[in-house]
Amino acid sequence: MKLAISGKGGVGKSTLAAALALLLVRRGRTVLAVDADPDANLAASLGIPAAVRERIVPIARQIALIEERTGAQAGKFGQMFKMNPDVADIADAYAWRHAGVALLVLGAVTRGGGGCACPENVLLKALVSNVVLHRNEALVMDMEAGIEHLGRGTTHGVDTLIIVVEPGQRSIETARHVKTLGAEIGLRRFRVVGNKITSPADEAFVRAAFRDEELLGMIPYTEQLRGADREGRSVLDDMQPELLQKFEDILDKLEKG
Repeated sequence: MKLAISGKGGVGKSTLAAALALLLVRRGRTVLAVDADPDANLAASLGIPAAVRERIVPIARQIALIEERTGAQAGKFGQMFKMNPDVADIADAYAWRHAGVALLVLGAVTRGGGGCACPENVLLKALVSNVVLHRNEALVMDMEAGIEHLGRGTTHGVDTLIIVVEPGQRSIETARHVKTLGAEIGLRRFRVVGNKITSPADEAFVRAAFRDEELLGMIPYTEQLRGADREGRSVLDDMQPELLQKFEDILDKLEKG
């Protein structure tokens, strides 16, 4: 199972990504979680303590690694460098392991834009291609609002692009934009999760924007998840059974296809 999760900033992508990754571990799967969002909240959602999170250096800032694999100096343009760097060992060597989940934090390319033809970006693209196409474990990717890290060569390896939405027009518009971008590079399977649902009206608003077959489920706005965020706990820690079942149902649908 290879999942990519996108949506507008702040809608709860990291919450869903962490919950699915941890539930897959509970179901006996080997799981690689990739944080491809520049905000990098997935470690906290998995329950990795703050002191440990401070020691995680994103791949985009691993200067020695970038220069070794690409043969070019990071942060400089107009150079010759390898367009297909060797990345096969990076996930195993640089992932942090917590609660059975291996977490790989990509980080952001800050010079020249995320799509720059620079050594950092070339390495990240190659790494994403490797984890999507050539590794056998379950993959959960927490994306940014777009699909910057995915490309035409990797889309056939992604089983589903999940778009998290909240009951608001901007969130719905972002979801439609993500679907358009995904279709342009060959993605065909899109599913939607409604989050921060506070009322039947909220749920109806989300349902009206998508086909029934696109919807995976609705997650209520709840103090349980806010409390886990404030206290630096895993999203699943002490989760009430009724709320946990919402996430279990989503995963059940994904596993059934």
